Amino acid sequence: MESSRSTMDFDFGDEFQDYFPSMMAGLGAEGFMLELCYGFQLLMDASKGVITFESLKRNCVILGLHDIGDAEIACMLMEGDLDGDGALSQMEFCSLMFRLSPGLNFDGSKQHYRME
Repeated sequence: MESSRSTMDFDFGDEFQDYFPSMMAGLGAEGFMLELCYGFQLLMDASKGVITFESLKRNCVILGLHDIGDAEIACMLMEGDLDGDGALSQMEFCSLMFRLSPGLNFDGSKQHYRME
């Protein structure tokens, strides 16, 4: 059985609306990054400075994930945990948000993105 940490298979159906492209267009790149940082701060464990399993579980209601289980929370953390410490740093969180947005496609440079 092959396992992949590189992509998550979530079926959002017709409910998912990717607002990141419109946020990027309206706020600009710097404003958009600030909003992502605010989101990180909302979800992080303030005493540790990272998003932990416990802080994410506690804040699932804010995300609208009322019926999410522990295994799904662990999977969410694993998907973004690049250094294997079991938590998400601000950089890991922001990278994950960009990767999971189907409407943002970066060309690899520091300055350019395309909205699809």
